[in-house]
Amino acid sequence: MTVAVRVIACLDVDGGRVVKGVNFAGLRDAGDPVELAAAYDAQGVDELVFLDITASSSGRETTLDVVRRTAEQVFIPLTVGGGVRTVDDVDLLLRAGADKVGINTAAIADPTFLSRAAERFGSQCVVLSVDARRAADQPSGFETTTHGGRRSAGLDAVEWAHRGQELGAGEILLNSMDADGTQNGFDVEMLRAVRAVVTIPVIASGGAGDVAHFSPAVDAGADAVLAASIFHFGPLTVGQVKEALRAAGHPVR
Repeated sequence: MTVAVRVIACLDVDGGRVVKGVNFAGLRDAGDPVELAAAYDAQGVDELVFLDITASSSGRETTLDVVRRTAEQVFIPLTVGGGVRTVDDVDLLLRAGADKVGINTAAIADPTFLSRAAERFGSQCVVLSVDARRAADQPSGFETTTHGGRRSAGLDAVEWAHRGQELGAGEILLNSMDADGTQNGFDVEMLRAVRAVVTIPVIASGGAGDVAHFSPAVDAGADAVLAASIFHFGPLTVGQVKEALRAAGHPVR
């Protein structure tokens, strides 16, 4: 059976508001997360991803509150990430209404975190978030970063994705830091490299700017395509993206 490509809207949340920049800088306000979530649900988006991009201790409660309020409004899968440091953090987010939890920095610091979370809640709840960028000194040509792309983790991104699957992650959110917010297209080379070493679903993130950008990402191995800026500020709707994917021969919901 052919699995439908999922179209995902990403809400980068800072201080209770949705923001978006380019390469994680120059943030501008995009609105209230609960209102936006409801609007995307109405547009037919398949899933939502919330990322608490400041991930400060003060932001944690904001995220829980936002997750609760959003979960009451929408009935599509919610993935929440940002500042998830312990298995108890995962538990809190799932209880607040998240269906899946994205883990990045904490998994790099302690890879057993992925295994422990998967063991307790199931792999389907554990999303390994990989913020990667091009780096000539890594075997694959891509390195993993932490702290919102500000620090190199000194890890090969493709190898880390492979290891994440082995540790128990049920999905990989692959975000191109180089393409993030540029609207110049997804990093298909990076997608292909990761697809070659994992069998779990891969979400393509970073770089969507035109309807023509989505199909190549799926051709490169993405099971789902994620966008933020083009949905928040226009010019595209979820429906237009699905129509383009359908026209290119990819099944959508």
